[in-house]
Amino acid sequence: MAIKFQYNKTSQQALKKQLAIRERALPTLKNKESALRVEVKKAKKKAEELDEKVNEKRKELDDMMRLWGEFDHDLVRIKDVQLASKKIAGVLTPVLENIEFEVSDYNMFEAPGWFPQGISILEQIANIAIEREVFIRKMELLDFARKKTTQKVNLYEKVQIPGYQDAIRKIKRFLEDEENLSKAAQKIVKNRQQKAEVQS
Repeated sequence: MAIKFQYNKTSQQALKKQLAIRERALPTLKNKESALRVEVKKAKKKAEELDEKVNEKRKELDDMMRLWGEFDHDLVRIKDVQLASKKIAGVLTPVLENIEFEVSDYNMFEAPGWFPQGISILEQIANIAIEREVFIRKMELLDFARKKTTQKVNLYEKVQIPGYQDAIRKIKRFLEDEENLSKAAQKIVKNRQQKAEVQS
């Protein structure tokens, strides 16, 4: 990215301001990036733990598979999933607050005795699976923000800050050269005037 500038003091001051802004922002961006990286790892770990829990619960169900054939699958429904949001390092992430289940009425005397336990197991699996999805979404949002922050850190660190420093250095050299030329020209004019006065 080429930084546009003019060879004058006004442009030099403007570049110095931009450079100062980026140099002040860089440590904050680096801290944000590392905080996001930690949070992404936490969310990923939690999602993996919940994945394992879902698999364990499914294995429990496999043991009772013959019985599930007689279970009425319309008995349990998810009525509502309540989410809140929480800011982590400036990123809004979802937080699972509550899951409401709707259990249809069934005849307790005609249904097998394990139905209440079956309903409880289904609710637990749904709870874990939904929580897992929330953590996966949280991880995705945090990872996206981390990538954007990393891009900005790299842009500042590797492109803009060196670019501004280089532009300021070029302006400084140009202005110094201009000043030296001006002084040299004044000296030459002064010497000519002195020679002219001596000859007259």
